[in-house]
Amino acid sequence: MLLSRVAADLFWLARYAERAENTARILDVATRLSALPSTYGGQTNEWESAVLATGSGDVFMERYGEPTRRNVIEWLAFSPENPSSIRSCFDVGRRSARAVRTALTRDMWEAINGAWLEMRRFSIESMSPRQLAEFLAFVIEASLRFDGSAYRTMLRTDAHAFFRLGTFIERADATARILDVKYHVLLPEGDAVGGGLDYFQWSSILRGASALTAYQWVFREALRPWRVAELLILRPELPRSIASCTDNTSRFLDQLAGDYGRHGPSQRMARAMHARLANTTVDAIYHEGLHEFLTRAIAENNALGGAIEAQYLR
Repeated sequence: MLLSRVAADLFWLARYAERAENTARILDVATRLSALPSTYGGQTNEWESAVLATGSGDVFMERYGEPTRRNVIEWLAFSPENPSSIRSCFDVGRRSARAVRTALTRDMWEAINGAWLEMRRFSIESMSPRQLAEFLAFVIEASLRFDGSAYRTMLRTDAHAFFRLGTFIERADATARILDVKYHVLLPEGDAVGGGLDYFQWSSILRGASALTAYQWVFREALRPWRVAELLILRPELPRSIASCTDNTSRFLDQLAGDYGRHGPSQRMARAMHARLANTTVDAIYHEGLHEFLTRAIAENNALGGAIEAQYLR
């Protein structure tokens, strides 16, 4: 049985590694959208949408006032004042990894330490469009390398379960947030759902989530907004879908219940969330309202993360 301190470091190490990747994906989406002709612009620019997707809009506006390309990249990628910036994620992740060095495999340590060292060669002053693309590719690749090393080398013990719980809690939150911002911020008032603007925006969201090919395989039809929502929310075969994340969260919590000999609030909450998603449809989601559904999903996911901390990590 792990000490709660070790379990907490593993949980948050996974969350910050996943958060770095998700932030890079959000910036990638903003970059793709900014390349569209100006006639495709919505009410809110793509850089402001990127900040809103991370949930840090109020703090950003207090500090910068204007969501320009440079300001948003600095805030989301490099600012030490943003605890969720990519640089902060790698800093905190490496500190957590050092604290639990003996609980990690050598491959995991080398992956997170190498990413932290490589991060030093990037700065906001060198962010031309080509260098930004290189930087975002580096972050995504580094996070995938770290996640892959954990998948391939960690023993399937309670340490692995806590690590995976952090990954899936963070991933579910990111998927819900980026979908919510797309539906309510990017699409300008009066533009037809399914129109040209809508198509480019939804395809950019899918590319940012590395899910465009998955969409084509699952649906084998032209891009439809409700199908994109179905894929990213309800389809368990997509690793980044909310349904897949809640399924895995429930599974790893059940493993911990077996390891520790008792169930608790987090297991019950995870099962309830998974059951609701398994028994809903995309029509029911749109009937409720996509924004309302995603707002509730984010709140429930945050509550589940808090329940896991209260039950195991304190």
